[in-house]
Amino acid sequence: QVQLVESGGGSVQDGGSLRLSCVLSGKTFTDYCLAWFRRAPGKEREGVAAQSPDRRTTNYQEFAAGRFTISRDNILRTVYLEMNSLKTEDTAMYYCAARKLSPGGSCFFGLTYSDWGEGTLVTVCA
Repeated sequence: QVQLVESGGGSVQDGGSLRLSCVLSGKTFTDYCLAWFRRAPGKEREGVAAQSPDRRTTNYQEFAAGRFTISRDNILRTVYLEMNSLKTEDTAMYYCAARKLSPGGSCFFGLTYSDWGEGTLVTVCA
């Protein structure tokens, strides 16, 4: 069973930066696509970014492109989300998710991700 544990959330001023981390355990790390999602208060969950196991393919939601960077360390079994130029509208619970990559498959965050962490809260203050 895949277990995902996020960390790195907190409060930051508008324009600030945070780096979220998520450690995967229980399965072979390099079999899995990894992605970040978020759910803002009163809104539906949305994808933020996703990356393939070999790091060759990365997808970003439009709001994240140019400000956020997803990366993974296959030795530390950790995926990161570096967030810069944060805005108040980035306030949300951020979730790490995993999807086992099938041959010929995709890691696009619009697809179903089967394993989820508990989330880490990011609050951006004006």
